[in-house]
Amino acid sequence: MDILLDTHVFLWWDSRSPKLSAPAQKLIAAPANRVFVSAASIWEIAIKRRLGKLDFEGSPTAAVRANGFVELEVSGADAETAGSLDWAHPDPFDRLILAQATSRQLTVITADEVMKRYMGVAIVAA
Repeated sequence: MDILLDTHVFLWWDSRSPKLSAPAQKLIAAPANRVFVSAASIWEIAIKRRLGKLDFEGSPTAAVRANGFVELEVSGADAETAGSLDWAHPDPFDRLILAQATSRQLTVITADEVMKRYMGVAIVAA
């Protein structure tokens, strides 16, 4: 299975947070699964850290690699798809993550209740 982590799920995994459910942990840890983290999540982490809304030490890009995950680049097509989604989620980072999941047929792991209502991709509860 190819999995795309929502930003908070990546942060929970990286910090070994108990907020991440056991089923989600098993999916992320399964050797047969490829786990992706969007460049949009790295951008979101950097912005929130700069604004003082997130305490994250070090480089998020390095943390993605250290966890054995694959960084998923954002293309112009991803941005265009995110902007044209027929869905009213106000968070541009979430819209981009869903656009990437849609075009690449990735399963998203998230705890975001609004994202869970989007019917365009497979969602696993975090």
